[in-house]
Amino acid sequence: MTDGEKETFGVSRGMTEKSANKRMNDLQQKQRSASDKAIIAKYNVDFQQKDRLREIEKDTAISDDRMSGYQKRSIQKRMKRKDKSVRSKLQVRKTRRYEAAVAAADAQIILNTDQAGFLEPEDEMEFTSSLSQVELKRNHLDENTARHIYDLALQSGPYGCKFDRSGRYSILYGQRGHLAIMDAHNLSLHTEFHVQERVRDTCFLHNFSLLAAAQKNHVYVYDDTGAEVHKLNDHHDPMALDFLPYHWLLASIGRTGHLIYQDTSTGGLVSQQRTKLGPCNVLRQNPSNAVIHLGHSNGTVTLWSPASNQYLAKIHCHKGAPITSMAIDISGNYMATGGADRQIKIWDVRKFQCTHSYFSIAGIPTSLDISQRRVLGVGHSGHTTFWSPEALLKKAKEPYMRHSVPACGPVETLRFRPFEDVCTIGHSKGISSIVIPGSGEPNLDTTEYNLNPFQDKKQRREAEVRALLDKLDHGMITMDPNDIGGMEDSTPQVRTERLKDAAEIANANQKPKKQATKKRGRSKIQTQLRRKQQNVVDEQVAKLREAREKEKESEALTNSREDGHTKKSLETQSAKDAVPAALKRFF
Repeated sequence: MTDGEKETFGVSRGMTEKSANKRMNDLQQKQRSASDKAIIAKYNVDFQQKDRLREIEKDTAISDDRMSGYQKRSIQKRMKRKDKSVRSKLQVRKTRRYEAAVAAADAQIILNTDQAGFLEPEDEMEFTSSLSQVELKRNHLDENTARHIYDLALQSGPYGCKFDRSGRYSILYGQRGHLAIMDAHNLSLHTEFHVQERVRDTCFLHNFSLLAAAQKNHVYVYDDTGAEVHKLNDHHDPMALDFLPYHWLLASIGRTGHLIYQDTSTGGLVSQQRTKLGPCNVLRQNPSNAVIHLGHSNGTVTLWSPASNQYLAKIHCHKGAPITSMAIDISGNYMATGGADRQIKIWDVRKFQCTHSYFSIAGIPTSLDISQRRVLGVGHSGHTTFWSPEALLKKAKEPYMRHSVPACGPVETLRFRPFEDVCTIGHSKGISSIVIPGSGEPNLDTTEYNLNPFQDKKQRREAEVRALLDKLDHGMITMDPNDIGGMEDSTPQVRTERLKDAAEIANANQKPKKQATKKRGRSKIQTQLRRKQQNVVDEQVAKLREAREKEKESEALTNSREDGHTKKSLETQSAKDAVPAALKRFF
């Protein structure tokens, strides 16, 4: 291997065991790569070295948590084999994996240059919640960020707002039938139309070119020009909508209490589940596993998957108070629920346990949302309160920021814009946009489908085709996504016993069906006469019975004679076989 090859950090090919060992030693002995040294010399960011080494250790480590004891022992035996070819192949693969980890760590340092910044007070007597949007725009923000602080006065309120996955486009919907698609980067109107019907909720589908609207009786699908594309008749009286991007499923819940999943790629109905808990207007999805969370009027939250007819879990969140709002963080570990009792509770979804709660003094929390950097936003009455990311882990004493929309009625929706420090508030007078520093993710992964806000028409088409090819099946939606593709540690006997127990439990819960009594032909004359003659015994019936008994006896005698004859023939045949061949002529 030449010196030039040693300095490169790409995946090497055609290595021998000796060169692979030498390359591994060089990589492990070097504290910093060449690219890392250049970055540190240019930007003076020595603290990134620790993060880089941590990422290398995480990528090169072989996860054996889900391995059985047999698998662990087999890996150790393979490493100790005397076969040079097998040992050299393993060493080369280990070296390539380590090189790939080094290259990924270097690329992460180069690409992730932006960092989220939160407001920090200078002393203990100063609070960030006292900072208003006017002062923030005047003294602390640059011109490009300050232009995202504005108010839109609209007439068809109350209004709601939702963003697409890239954060480039937003949809504004008024409950009186006004729909508008807005370019959030350029702050320009993309399209606007009226449906002349009440709109309860909307959401974008796989990209901004299609949107779904929950109207008075059914769900309608429109394109980005405002033309009606589809009418979904299976969704009756919808009240809340959400789209699962990796499964291409549109989920809706309505006044009838039926949770409906529809595949937007094929147009077919995937499942229709009856919740049996009455009308529901609170629906959110878990970003980590695509499980749907529903908030009901009896204070419970149920978790649903299209692969199951029953709810996966049921949590009693607010006693005697209906669920008014709900939000789930991007990791899927924490859930915030708001109820009519003015309580905002933080739940650990992994343990289904309430860690702590907050009390809303101004009014009932009508809308909740958690940003990409775990900033919790609460909309209550005409006020909005924002809590820092630490407020999800432990109870905070003071909120991060506050904002009020006076004389605008209760907050209809509160949504954070992806990849930006912007929050949009919908109320009865229109839309208000504010800046919450540190709420958005600063680094954008453009390789993810439909996350690039600057993609052109060709890139959007390619991303749509690739997303269709990589579409996940709805049966893979489970509470623990790591179960998919995992290995089961049990034996075949244990699995068969478990299946038998499950079948027994399922059969025990089923009620035995009553067999319907056949009453057809009961009034016929023949059946009535036959019923009357059943217990009547005369001379003719007695003669028939005696004749039948004699026939049975004669049949039994003939059968016994035939059996005896066959038995004797078998005995003689066995005797002939036992006699020598010279004496068989006497038998």
